[in-house]
Amino acid sequence: MANQEVIYEKKGRIAFVTINRPERMNAVALSTNAEMYDIWTDFLEDPEVWIGIISGAGGKAFCAGSDIKEMTTRPAGERVSKDSDSPHQEGGMAHREIWKPLIAAVNGYCLGGGLEIAMACDIIIASDTSSFGVPEIRNVGGFPGDGGIHRLPRHVPRKIAMEMLLTGTRISAERALRIGLINKIVPPDQVMDEAIAMANTINENSPVAARVSKEIATKTMDLPLEYYESEADKAWDLDRIVGAKLRNSEDSKSREGPRSFVEKRKPVWLGR
Repeated sequence: MANQEVIYEKKGRIAFVTINRPERMNAVALSTNAEMYDIWTDFLEDPEVWIGIISGAGGKAFCAGSDIKEMTTRPAGERVSKDSDSPHQEGGMAHREIWKPLIAAVNGYCLGGGLEIAMACDIIIASDTSSFGVPEIRNVGGFPGDGGIHRLPRHVPRKIAMEMLLTGTRISAERALRIGLINKIVPPDQVMDEAIAMANTINENSPVAARVSKEIATKTMDLPLEYYESEADKAWDLDRIVGAKLRNSEDSKSREGPRSFVEKRKPVWLGR
C-alpha cells in the first residue's frame, strides 16, 4: 500500500499508523483521511495483526485537527460527505466499527480532529508535554463534527466536556489524566515504548476475547441492564449475541485458555 501522508507498518501482531505531516502539525487533509480509511480497512481485514497504535510524526503534535488552510481552498458551499461509507471522516475512523483494540500514542498537541481520533481509540498514552482540546468553536466557528461532540461527554464528566466544547480552550496532560480522558502520562521519549508495552500486554490475551469485549462494552454503553416491562434491547442481550463470536472461535472450541492455565504455560492464541 503506497502511503504519502500516513506511514503504515506491521511488526508482529501490531500495526503502526503514523500521521506524517509534521510541517502542518499533523493536521489532516481530506487526502490524509482517505489514506487512513484505506489503512483501517486493511487493518480490519488482516488476521495477522491484532492491535493498532496510532501516533503523529515529529514529536510536536499527535494531530492538530483538520487542515484549516486546506478548507479555505475548497469551493464555497461544497459539502464533504463524512458518512459511515465515506473516506473523508476524521482519521478515516469516525464511524467505523473497529473492534480490534487501538492505542493512541500522543506527543504534543491533540486538538479538534486529533482528539476525535484519540477518543476513537481504547487507550491513550500521552507525554507530559501534551495538551488536549476541541477548539473548533474558536478557530472556525464550528463544532467537532466527527464524533467529538458525542464522544467527549461520554469520556469525561459532562460539565468539563461542556467547558471544553464552549470555550475551545486546551487542557494539560495532567488535567486530562485527572478527568479520565487519558490513561497514563510518561516523558515524551517513552510514549511509544509505553504504548508498545501496553499492546504486548493486551496481545498476551485472547485476541477474539479482546475484540468481543470491546464490541460489547461499546454497544451497551447507552443501554440499561434490564427493561422489566419491555422487550427492548438490554445490555445483557449483547453478551449472548456478540459473545457468540467468542464461543464459536477456534480458540474457544479448543479450550486453549483453560488448558494453558491448567498446564501452567502461556496460551498460544490463533486469533480466530
